[in-house]
Amino acid sequence: MTTVKEIGERKIIEIIRRKLSLPRMPIPFGDDVSGVKLGDNQIAVLKTDMLVGKTDVPPGMSFWQVGRKAVVMNVSDFAAKGVKPIALLAALGVPSAFLKKNVVQLANGLSAGAREHGAYVLGGDTGEASDLVVSCSLFGLSERRLIPLRSGARAGDIVAVTGFFGKSVAGLKLLLERASSSSTVSRKIFLDAVLLPKARLREGFALAQSRAVSASIDSSDGLAWSLYEISRASHAGFLIDHLPVAPEVLRFAQRNKLDPLELALYGGEEYELVLTIKPKLWQRALHAVEQVGGRLLRIGTVTKKTEMILRWNGKSVVIEPRGWEHFRRRG
Repeated sequence: MTTVKEIGERKIIEIIRRKLSLPRMPIPFGDDVSGVKLGDNQIAVLKTDMLVGKTDVPPGMSFWQVGRKAVVMNVSDFAAKGVKPIALLAALGVPSAFLKKNVVQLANGLSAGAREHGAYVLGGDTGEASDLVVSCSLFGLSERRLIPLRSGARAGDIVAVTGFFGKSVAGLKLLLERASSSSTVSRKIFLDAVLLPKARLREGFALAQSRAVSASIDSSDGLAWSLYEISRASHAGFLIDHLPVAPEVLRFAQRNKLDPLELALYGGEEYELVLTIKPKLWQRALHAVEQVGGRLLRIGTVTKKTEMILRWNGKSVVIEPRGWEHFRRRG
């Protein structure tokens, strides 16, 4: 009998999708969020994501940070579509031996994560479970014309991201594999990336309002996989000529004899935005992000051929279609 470990998360989603009766949807099934049409222009935007103790909570993470992270995971997908959350529901599954003080921390973290992004926790559900489960559902409103899908990338568009990559993987290696960092500053940067992740909501909203974005996705499954998701939806390829690997990660890789490409391309839980920008509107997009205190890094261009090429140290390397996937090992 075939198990879910053999087929992986994405095949499970595809199996379920084939069994669903779907209406005409303003946002395609499988994009970062879902939507329901409310009128001629407005849609209700919905998102749900689940945090599980065994796979999503590294050692050293407080339960306050767990509650906040459960919110950030969802908000990051709203950020990719340029939608501000209004409200969220939280469903908790907890083991019977779970301590009361940890419930208090979780609740505080959920509330803090919601308020940080301008939303409120309005309710939810609780139940007994064999492992900690925190499942959040977000609600927001937007105009359909302002939501960038994954399918809009066109040849000649600029590929951009909202930050540098590799820090979360480095942080996990510090926590799980006893890797070493070159300084206390770098160590804090890496651990904060894991324990206190940031959703790029301000940047995503500003970019959507600028109308300069042709395609967008959040990078929680890794940079490489995010590029492939846009590639599949848009029937386009990418030439990446400026890999956005964090300077601290380059030093970390050298110190621990690791491949910086592996760290930057194939890690997960980065929560940056991966975007394609209309070339004539690049300055508008750049200005929009800078106005809200963010950064926008040009990393490449969209190509007609559906191939994924990285130029690195004078060589051309094929970017592999892999990243984080539940039920399967990394890589």
